[in-house]
Amino acid sequence: MAIVDHEAGTVFVGGGGPDHKSPQHLLLGYANRHGLIAGATGTGKTVSLQTLAESFSLAGVPVVLADVKGDLAGLSQPGSPTAPQHAAFESRAAEIGVSLDYQSFPVTFWDIFGDIGHPVRTTPAEMGPLLLSRLMGLTEAQEGALSIAFRVADEEGLALLDMADLRAMLVWVGENRADLSLRYGNVAAASVGAIQRRLTVLESEGGDHLFGEPALALSDLIRVDASGKGAVNILAAERLMQSPRLYATFLLWLLSELFEQLPEVGDPKKPVVAFFFDEAHLLFQDAPLALVAKIEQVARLIRSKGVSLWFVTQNPADLPDTVLGQMGNRVQHALRAYTAKDQKALRMAAENYRPNPDFEIAEAIQQVGVGEAVTSLLEAKGVPGVSQRTLIRPPLSRLGPITEAERAAVMAASPLGLKYKALLDRESAAELLSARATAAADAAAAAVAEKARKAETDALFDMPKTRARSTNASLTIPRQGTPTASTRRGDSIVTTFGKSVARSVGTRAGSMIVRGVLGGLFRGR
Repeated sequence: MAIVDHEAGTVFVGGGGPDHKSPQHLLLGYANRHGLIAGATGTGKTVSLQTLAESFSLAGVPVVLADVKGDLAGLSQPGSPTAPQHAAFESRAAEIGVSLDYQSFPVTFWDIFGDIGHPVRTTPAEMGPLLLSRLMGLTEAQEGALSIAFRVADEEGLALLDMADLRAMLVWVGENRADLSLRYGNVAAASVGAIQRRLTVLESEGGDHLFGEPALALSDLIRVDASGKGAVNILAAERLMQSPRLYATFLLWLLSELFEQLPEVGDPKKPVVAFFFDEAHLLFQDAPLALVAKIEQVARLIRSKGVSLWFVTQNPADLPDTVLGQMGNRVQHALRAYTAKDQKALRMAAENYRPNPDFEIAEAIQQVGVGEAVTSLLEAKGVPGVSQRTLIRPPLSRLGPITEAERAAVMAASPLGLKYKALLDRESAAELLSARATAAADAAAAAVAEKARKAETDALFDMPKTRARSTNASLTIPRQGTPTASTRRGDSIVTTFGKSVARSVGTRAGSMIVRGVLGGLFRGR
């Protein structure tokens, strides 16, 4: 049996029924109705994810997925008859009626930190204030201040391309908060300071690697190789998972970019791209209601852009009901029910499946073995299929991690390495605001110098009158014993005048320097 039937537009998932001889197919035309892969640790979720990713790639559909444990990198290498799992896989393949044609897939490795994959970056401007606020855990007031910073940056033509730009913009907002508060609402210095502190924390967690240029282009994810296989983009997430908020925010940003940039295609014959969210519960953990509502909206509407979303998690209860309701295709591996809470979650999971008169779904979910699942895949007209106990097809690529040498070889062969390796630093908000500050300081200094020059010129024109008064005074015969002005002070008239001018400049013009630098340093557009 072929894994992909291009004419019928189907993907073979596994063998269902009591004898596992009933083929279970995923209809590519309904794959953009999204899917769920759930189950306890060690029940086979990763294998199901890997085989579905293979199937999409064979159908010419690009795939984006996160490798949380490091074992999905095996997609880049063919399976082997000498692998420890080979005998079990051969037995399973024979039971469900499919042949094992071991092969590799066109994998591209990505890594936010740039260590074990091509650097993947975005800019603060592209991520936007909502996701950045989620990333930093800001309060409502702090999120408002950040939104004002973004709004002003747009109006002033100040590009926010990296962390330095964002910091410089926040400094500008803090310096001009009085004027901005009149235009946009209150901007508290405490809020700006809190955001700056959160940025420092984000940098310590490695978040500064995420921001910069060149930013990731979606066209580099949505590719098909010369043989017609869809590109498999693997985001290295082992280190990234140490910062769960960063992991979740990045994936949400990527999803929002797909939603905003891809054109409407209605119901295509196959998805434009398949997107797998592993550890999906992290997307909703401590997320504000506004963000959850945004995710729900995107999940509902992005199917018309041809995007197939797959959420991978331990328990369906990890997802909000509004999002779970968008998952039409379901692969449920075993759930354990050791506690009353687990039993309740099991019953709720069973209620989400179309009943099968041959078995109790709740019992089946507890009894399925490793590599087996209760599946419900959409049928014609988008009708949920009858639940089946399905033995999942074994993978064609290697199951498990790869060596450093194998990863290096895959990265070296990638055409995208040179494009994203070097970090760009073009003129943006930080440089423009610095130039404004320099120009304002130079203008203030020039004004002070002009003021002093004018004062000196005016004084020189007044010197003949001063000299005449001094001459008349010298002709006056002083009383005996009364010292004259020249006797009282040894300073000449010119020296006295110079000191007077210096004092005038020091008191009046000097105060202008302070106002010019501190008051007008970041003022003006």
